[in-house]
Order: sequence, then C-alpha cells, then structure tokens
Amino acid sequence: MHILSTTFLKNIFEEQKESSLFGKWITFKNIENLFQKHQAVFEIKQLGFSEQERPIYTLKIGSGKKRILLWSQMHGNESTATRALFDLFNCFSNTTSVELETILKECTLVFIPMLNPDGAQVYTRVNGNNIDLNRDAVDRVAKESKLLRGILEEFNPQFCFNLHDQRTIFGVEGTKNPATISFLAPSEEETRAITEGRKQTMNVIVAMNKMLQNIIPHFVGRYTDEFYPTATGDNFQKLGYNTILIESGHYPEDYQREKSREFTFYSIIQGIYHIATADSFIDYEDYFNIPNNDKIFYDVIHRFSKGKKDEAYQYKDEVIENKLVSKLEKIAENTLQNEIGHNEIVFEANIY
Repeated sequence: MHILSTTFLKNIFEEQKESSLFGKWITFKNIENLFQKHQAVFEIKQLGFSEQERPIYTLKIGSGKKRILLWSQMHGNESTATRALFDLFNCFSNTTSVELETILKECTLVFIPMLNPDGAQVYTRVNGNNIDLNRDAVDRVAKESKLLRGILEEFNPQFCFNLHDQRTIFGVEGTKNPATISFLAPSEEETRAITEGRKQTMNVIVAMNKMLQNIIPHFVGRYTDEFYPTATGDNFQKLGYNTILIESGHYPEDYQREKSREFTFYSIIQGIYHIATADSFIDYEDYFNIPNNDKIFYDVIHRFSKGKKDEAYQYKDEVIENKLVSKLEKIAENTLQNEIGHNEIVFEANIY
C-alpha cells in the first residue's frame, strides 16, 4: 500500500484549504460562487434540481479507467466533508504534485459536493419534503435520490465515497477518545457476509486507516455494519458499486469540526490515491482491527460527589434568526460512571 506522507498531507492542506468555508452551517449560497474558480480544470455540470428547485452540481476531473463517485451533504446538516471536498478541488486546480497527477492519470472522479441543498439551507437531516435521502435508496421518492441513482448508473463507478457526519456521542472502543473519523464497508444483506465487493471496500479503508494512525492514532473507529434495507450505501454495495462510508466526528475542542475537516480531507485524498496506485484490492483483514464505535460520550456531564445523580447534556443545533445556535439540553440523569463528557464539571458538595 502506498501511504501518503504526513508532511505532504499537512502541507497541501495548509496551502489549499478553502478559506471562505468555515463552520458547520454550509448552504448552497456558500459554495455557489466557488464553482467558477474551478471551471478551467473541472467539467462542471448541473445534475438537476432539488425538491425546492435549488441546483445540484457535479464536478468531473481525471482521465483514468478507475471511476470514483463521491457525494457529500446527503444530510443537509452534515457539512464537514463538503468543506473537505472544496479543499480538494483547490488542490486539483492549483497544484501539480506527482501524487495528484497520478490520481488524475489513473482515475476519473465525479463529485456531488451538496446533494441536499434544501436540507442544508435550514440545517436539517432531511430534504425539502422531509425525506431522509439515506433511507430512500429503494423507493427513490425524492428528486435528489433519483438524481444520485441516475449518475450512479450512467457513470458506473468502481468505488463510491458516501460522506457523512456522525454525532459527538461516539468514542473509539477501548479508549477514552472520540471517534473523529469512522469508516464502514456496508453490508449487502442481513447476514453481513464478507463478499468480494466488501473486501475491496475494506481494502481501501485499511489504507485510509493506516494513514490516519500516523496522524491521529486511536481516534479512528469502525461503524456498525448492521444491514439497513433502504440505506444508500448498503444498496449501492449490493448492486456491485463498492461504497466506502466516511463519518466525520468530533475531535477535542472542535465543535466547528475544522480539525475533523482536515482529517476528512486526508482520508479522501488517501483513499483515492490508494485506488489510483493499487494493482489489487485483496488485503482486507486489517479492517477488523479498527476498533468499533462505542456510544460513551455526552457533550457535558455535571458530576456530583454525593447525594445527587449525575446530569448529562447534549448540544442541539438549530437555525434561529438566520444564525446557527447550539443549545445544551439535559438528556440523562443517572450514575454515569461508564460515560465520558467532552466537558465535565465536578461539584464537590450537594447542589439543590
């Protein structure tokens, strides 16, 4: 496996990070003008419209036989990978490193940086008709789901990258670290059989994990491979399109997910570089050495020394007066010995 060097990754990210994008609430208006700067290098097309008639774009680059389809913001309130993709677009538009030239020679890449612009506008998981696109792969009721399936069948990719955010509740099993990046090779049916397609997907994940262990060791988890009959990744994998799920999660003191953005960028570029340079995708066993995701975190825990139960709080994000506001909500009151707070406050005396 060809693992990109930490120095290369950090330098290129620092040089090419898209400075106009910051924070968790990214809407179509935030990216609309950015397409123009990439027209000289990418083939940019409007794939169609969302339910509320917002445009959905694709960007295509590369001339290789290995076809890769990547999409982000299928859930409107999950924007970390969207920012990472625009960082990557800057790399292709502005630099000529050997690594990037190799990718473009060996691969053809198609990106959908914002599949759900209606959900992005109001910072919700669902689309403009209250449909979870990640549970609409079979019925394809939503316009956005039809568009995604259409480009999938037309482009016929060897690999897909399904890019999401995960909640702050997840930690890395066996550690006290949050799961900053989690991976999944989706199951194709209920028995979770290790098919040839899943082995190839796992192989790419192994390469990404090896790279991340050089940068954020023990902050990488493996998402549950429970089969979801209507989920996008499960169905695409079942149809023969190897689908890699990347879940961008929490990193200490990183509620804007800017560090997570960086590690997501590293993961994507390593993943496509591995696909570009690999002669085969048969080594997969190390996938199962990635620790499971473990639900052990709350955003804030109030701990009391005696006489009162601990209190656990989670942030709830919502748009209020055109601003994204995070409010703490109490969701548990119990003895929380096995749980961890990203922030903890210890009260030595009883407080009533």
